[in-house]
Amino acid sequence: MLLALPFSARAQQPKKIPLVGYLSSGNPASESARAEGIRLALRERGYIEGQNIATEYRYAEGKSDRYPELAAELVRLKVDIILVVGSTVTRAVKNATKTIPIVMAGGGVDPVEAGSIESLARPGGNVTGITLLSRGLDGKKLELLKEAVPKITRVAVFYNPATPGAAREVKEVLPAPARALKLTIQPCEVRAADDFERAFAALKQRPDGLYVFGGALIFGNQKRTIGFALKNRLPSMYGNKAAVEAGGLMYYGADVADSYRRVAYFVDRILKGTPPSELPVEQPMRFEFVINLKTANQIGLTIPQWTLMKATKVIQ
Repeated sequence: MLLALPFSARAQQPKKIPLVGYLSSGNPASESARAEGIRLALRERGYIEGQNIATEYRYAEGKSDRYPELAAELVRLKVDIILVVGSTVTRAVKNATKTIPIVMAGGGVDPVEAGSIESLARPGGNVTGITLLSRGLDGKKLELLKEAVPKITRVAVFYNPATPGAAREVKEVLPAPARALKLTIQPCEVRAADDFERAFAALKQRPDGLYVFGGALIFGNQKRTIGFALKNRLPSMYGNKAAVEAGGLMYYGADVADSYRRVAYFVDRILKGTPPSELPVEQPMRFEFVINLKTANQIGLTIPQWTLMKATKVIQ
């Protein structure tokens, strides 16, 4: 009996449920839709929060210097998987662990160029997941901006040159479609939160519109670019759907909700034993065009009917 007691006690211990770490460059409010979408998608695959899976959330709230610290916290918790939102966040987590599987939950930067993976088909290492990167979208975004505001001629482009690929997009990709549309591009670099006001003040010629790239810094300070655009009655095109829901004018890009749901597939496969190195990184298959009509009215802009008809979502 005495020998059997320890075995009996062990047999009655509850089974350890998987612990998922979630690290975002944003804040709980900005991440609520993404986090909820992933939670519901996991539920569809049989993973119910608090019953057979648990999540530890960490938010950098736009402060990139916090990434290493927050990544280290999740590693110390010995989570089974880390979900990451943002390319620079991915690098910080990859630097913190070479063994814990890392699943990218979207991001508009080329993960190969950023050094997160070896290739989309064969990611190698411990990183896989979803990238929202889609080649050739920049020209389409400029085209939609010009279509919505035919008289536009000068566009200020806000981007963080430290974001992998952003500088190349601005200097090598945007100029050709801009010339075709007879648009002049005004590059505006922002490397830190304090740079936004300086960038606004440094615009020597008033632009007719605003083109805002994605990235953790831009995302964490989207209220500033939105406020600048509204104050100066400028039509704006964003690389992040959340910015349009918060007051920006337009977004064209990956259907982010669809991508959030797909994250659950990677979590499920990894928890069932598939190494992340064997799971190809996926690109978006569905795209959406969102217009904030309330913002258009606020800046005195009438969106052409044919442009509104192209929208997959119109915010009234």
